[in-house]
Amino acid sequence: MSETEVVTEEEVKDPVSETSSKDATEAAEEVATKTVEEAATETSKKVATVTKKETKEKWGIAHIYSSYNNTIIHITDLTGAETVALSSGGQHVTADRYESSPFAAMKASGSVVGAAKTKGFTALHIKVRAVGGVGSRVPGPGAQAAIRALARGGFKIGRIDDVTPIPHDTTRKKGGKRGRRV
Repeated sequence: MSETEVVTEEEVKDPVSETSSKDATEAAEEVATKTVEEAATETSKKVATVTKKETKEKWGIAHIYSSYNNTIIHITDLTGAETVALSSGGQHVTADRYESSPFAAMKASGSVVGAAKTKGFTALHIKVRAVGGVGSRVPGPGAQAAIRALARGGFKIGRIDDVTPIPHDTTRKKGGKRGRRV
């Protein structure tokens, strides 16, 4: 058994095997360094080819009028003078009671998205309008669904504004001087 131990020690101390192991490690390090550098250049080339070309955005304005009876979506250019697309909830459902539903608003938004995309629009500012006046100034149930459908349609959304008309001195509310008597 002692001879085997001695032979093993001699193999380890052999200068020829030491130089060959050093050369092998140096060669492995050079290969590893080259591969890292080559990989870095390859990935930078890939990144350069994968990046998208920056296209100029074409902005529009989506006017959403949402009441408890209907939802109307009207897309115009930035000036508001030229109509790009127009649709309402009543065009997409059969019963009157469903005109203001979120489903009808989503369908109307979908048809408007298609028309605006064909005309080259890529981004929208959104103006939401409720009924206003003496009554409630809360948008109807279709407003939020319409905004979501526009966002899912692939448009970049700029700002979302509430443009509900608010009276500063309004007409007299119905019900008389003492209010509605029940």
